[in-house]
Amino acid sequence: MTAQTRAAPLLKSLPADMELVLKVIPMPADTNSNGDIFGGWVMAQVDLAGSVIPARYTGGRMATVAVNEFIFKQPVRVGDILSFYASLIRMGRTSVTVKVEVFAERIRRQGEYVKVTEATLTYVAIDDEGRPRALANAPAA
Repeated sequence: MTAQTRAAPLLKSLPADMELVLKVIPMPADTNSNGDIFGGWVMAQVDLAGSVIPARYTGGRMATVAVNEFIFKQPVRVGDILSFYASLIRMGRTSVTVKVEVFAERIRRQGEYVKVTEATLTYVAIDDEGRPRALANAPAA
């Protein structure tokens, strides 16, 4: 365990400048051999949460093209109420990059939150053959 994981600041509120895109409670079947929630499960949830904002701009199929950054800041535990917040970082001609932050409300500490994960992901609009295509709802340049 690093110093970063020992001293997690408890927050009294969740971000007001990001959009709540997913809430989920991990279950015992989602644990790793240490008894914490498996990092791959968290990554899958972040990918789902991250896709909400890009879906508004792609106008159809899209794919995760890059996980630009992914930081596990604290362990996630069975029974935590996880809140996934996302914000738009960048829009390109065919792609959308978003930041996702994940906060845990511990089962025994209701009303207090700790940031457990943060990530930056890029999604690309694709056609029926899986090739990149222009965003359908991109704002005018």
